[in-house]
Amino acid sequence: MSLIILGVDPGSRITGFGVVRVENGKIEHINHGVILLDADQGFPARMTELGSAFREVMEKYKPHQVVIEKIFLGKNADSAFKLGHARGVVMYEAGLGGATVAEYATRLVKKGITGNGGSSKEDVQAMLKAMLNIKAINRIDASDALAMACYHAFELKKKAVLQRAVSV
Repeated sequence: MSLIILGVDPGSRITGFGVVRVENGKIEHINHGVILLDADQGFPARMTELGSAFREVMEKYKPHQVVIEKIFLGKNADSAFKLGHARGVVMYEAGLGGATVAEYATRLVKKGITGNGGSSKEDVQAMLKAMLNIKAINRIDASDALAMACYHAFELKKKAVLQRAVSV
């Protein structure tokens, strides 16, 4: 059976997405890109625009599962709140589209992709290009989203192996 996973790096101005298919234990790159929101619009209008654009991504790829970056509290509380709103919009649209939602911390994803939770975004991107056999990932937001999708595929495979080991 084929499983479509949509990874998302949510943002209030740029939201990255990455789509992979998992079939027979192999991860295949489908597509990746970004949703660019109009920075001249007010925040509520951008969230409406994000919802509409993300709905189109959901309709185009029909993912079974959506994977989203867990929120982290940096130095700027306002940024964290805006990120939370963007995550909410994405989760809402994922639910409407019939997908289940998973969340992972960025450090965990970096560790799973490169072996080091403190890896640079460029190191993660280089590993993804090699792993998925793609030439370029033009936006770091799309790369982060692809990393989410691939990490989730690894976690699902690990869970399946553990279940088989326990049920023997």
